[in-house]
Amino acid sequence: MNYKTKKLITIGIVCEMTGLSERQIRYYEERKLIFPERTKGGTRKYSFNDIESLMDIAEKMDDGMQTFEIKQLHNKNKASAREEMIKGQINARFGQNRAPLDQSDKRL
Repeated sequence: MNYKTKKLITIGIVCEMTGLSERQIRYYEERKLIFPERTKGGTRKYSFNDIESLMDIAEKMDDGMQTFEIKQLHNKNKASAREEMIKGQINARFGQNRAPLDQSDKRL
C-alpha cells in the first residue's frame, strides 16, 4: 500500500483540501461515487486517491454532469483499465513464448 491509497485523512481535512462541504462529500458517498473507510467509531477516512476522485467529481458536476453519468463513466474507465491489465498479463505471459514461434515462421 502506498501513500496515495492509504486511508487516513478525516472529512474535515478533505473539506479544507477540496473546498467541498461535508454534505457534498457525504452525498457523493451516498451515490456510490467514493468509498471511504470507517473507523470503529464511525469516522470516515479518505486517501489521496479519494481526494483526487472528489475533485474530479466536483469538476464534472460543475460542468453539468449528473451523478449517474459520472458513475457510468467511472465504471467504463475501470473496465477499460481492467481490460488493459489483462491484455498486459497475457502479452507478458504468452509474448515470451511467441518469440520462438515467430522465428520458426520466418524460417518457413
